[in-house]
Amino acid sequence: MSSTTSSGKESFEDFYTEVKEIEKRDSVLTPKQQIERLLRPGSTYFNLNPFEVLQVDPENTLDEIKKKYRRLSILVHPDKNIDDSERAQQAFEIINRAWKTLENEETRKKSLDIYEEAKERTDHMIEQKRKKQKKDGKVTEGIPEDDPDKYKHAVYVMTMKLFADMERKRQHLETRDMEERKRKREAEIDQEEQMSLEKEWAKNFEESRQNRVDSWKSFQSGSGKKEKKKKKIMGFKPPKPKPESR
Repeated sequence: MSSTTSSGKESFEDFYTEVKEIEKRDSVLTPKQQIERLLRPGSTYFNLNPFEVLQVDPENTLDEIKKKYRRLSILVHPDKNIDDSERAQQAFEIINRAWKTLENEETRKKSLDIYEEAKERTDHMIEQKRKKQKKDGKVTEGIPEDDPDKYKHAVYVMTMKLFADMERKRQHLETRDMEERKRKREAEIDQEEQMSLEKEWAKNFEESRQNRVDSWKSFQSGSGKKEKKKKKIMGFKPPKPKPESR
């Protein structure tokens, strides 16, 4: 029992020490600043990029990404931001989603593919700039992306654009799919209503058929009696007068 208590105490102390180390290490990124970063205007599109959310380089190892995830999740945890717990919860969920995306091999690969495509597009853009410079005779001037930091920023901007384009495409397909499902459902409802009307008409027709038959029989029966009566009247012969006796 005492061993378990001791172990639990040590675990808590380790956790508390780690929290203090994180706060010290990320003193420029306070919990409040991280919450503001994750919920800032336009964050809906910024947060599509899991690398941006966790502030990691796409080329970082999964272990390195996991460490950053743990660091950020502690900083924005609602229990540590009681005065702003609602927004902290939102930030915490955003960080969790980003980690799940990168933790999963398939979704991490998709994210890395977007990053690689951003690099390829940026390199193509740089190549076009160099060609234009050569054509204009300004080869010695260089281009902004020759600076590693500016090149990295250009890739970052292109990566964000591709994530946003992918989300817009997903929303477009989702809207189109929803409209198609709605159209099909409306067609099904129209068909069901038509079938219901036809069924009701057939039912009413069947129910009234016997009435029509009975009415016809009654009519026929009435006509027969009249015909017989008519024949009887027309066939009436007055009695012959008896000869007068003298």
